[in-house]
Amino acid sequence: MMDLSNNPKEKLELNKLQKRLRRLTGQAIADFNMIEEGDKVMVCLSGGKDSYTMLEILRNLQASAPISFSIVAVNLDQKQPSFPEHILPAYLKQAGVDFHILERDTYSIVKEIVPEGKTTCGLCSRLRRGSLYGFAEQIGATKIALGHHRDDILETLFLNMFFGGKLKSMPPKLLSDDGKHIVIRPLAYCKEQDIEAFAVMKDYPIIPCNLCGSQENLQRQVVKDMLQKWEKDFPGRTETMFSAIQNVVSSHLADTTLFDFKGLKQTKDALDRLNIISL
Repeated sequence: MMDLSNNPKEKLELNKLQKRLRRLTGQAIADFNMIEEGDKVMVCLSGGKDSYTMLEILRNLQASAPISFSIVAVNLDQKQPSFPEHILPAYLKQAGVDFHILERDTYSIVKEIVPEGKTTCGLCSRLRRGSLYGFAEQIGATKIALGHHRDDILETLFLNMFFGGKLKSMPPKLLSDDGKHIVIRPLAYCKEQDIEAFAVMKDYPIIPCNLCGSQENLQRQVVKDMLQKWEKDFPGRTETMFSAIQNVVSSHLADTTLFDFKGLKQTKDALDRLNIISL
């Protein structure tokens, strides 16, 4: 962490950021009942700003929470070329965090299956998820914590609308398809801008996200740029959009599996009034 002792202004800003991130994370945990008494929370640590921040805020909350729960950090080493294997173990040992480094050569599998020039993100993500789910069961973790934040959730919403034809995003809390795992996103209410500023002030040993050399996810970047421009031109718009996904009115959409449009009938009183008016 940077030495802020000689810079009271930056120290004050760090404290404000930490309090805001802690408050929003605590609110998300409470709203979705993410962590319960006796939980063993597996914090997935990638080496990026989001997962470092999530780990620190969860540890901070753990110290003062009215319930008892444990935290274990897990990094999946996918054997990408030039991956700096020493960084995370050194950081976690110094921080006094219980951790595991899970080694799975998913990189070779992806390179073997995905044709040259095609994006590797989809297959890589599925392999990573399967490895983490399996390891969570192995160590008895009751919750799997991922570092996705509010901006990630909104970007995924628009990606699914624009390119997938679905109105869905990343839920703050998710039950896996096999019913065995609860995935939580404690940073769901936190802005990426705040997380980035916090990570810079904390001087985390960030590991670059382009280690595998895979093609840039252009669709997500286009959506990210669009949302950032909207927020710049219309401050507060992303806040409003996030509020929208928390206030869904199924009767005002068009999904017949969520609302019984076919079964809509006028009430008898309404029909009687119409008959009187028509006479």
